[in-house]
Amino acid sequence: MIRPYDSDDADALWRLKRAFETAMGDTDDEAKAEAYDAKLTDEYREGWLAWVRRCTDDEECLFVAERDGDLVGYLFLLPERLAFVWDAAVLNEVYVIPDHRGTGVADDLMERGLAHAREQSLPLDRLVLDVDGENDRAKAFYDRYGFTRWGEMVAREL
Repeated sequence: MIRPYDSDDADALWRLKRAFETAMGDTDDEAKAEAYDAKLTDEYREGWLAWVRRCTDDEECLFVAERDGDLVGYLFLLPERLAFVWDAAVLNEVYVIPDHRGTGVADDLMERGLAHAREQSLPLDRLVLDVDGENDRAKAFYDRYGFTRWGEMVAREL
């Protein structure tokens, strides 16, 4: 079942978020792994969950996948009120635990996310996301949904 996030899901959502972040750092790049691990503090957890509350206060934008009473994945769109940041809907994060990959959970989440994005009032009718160029599984998933390159992100340390 795909449903909107509820504040009662906070602990389970955090477990998923922690797994997502750990997976982001799970590369051959030791510095990247250390950076992702180092940020997963209690303070980060509190701040991130507070941000989730602010994002979901007045808008459904976070959807969870529930199987047998447990959360096994989530999809987080940025709230419509932030549409002018990218002039589009923004897929912030999507994650499914390894045991449920290949079972249709990610597809169910993506279909719900696309339906929600289509309902938003956007300057451009687009859904954008940032994907790790080394994550072949994610790239193949997004390719299957018709995502194409649209600009390129660059970053620098502060």
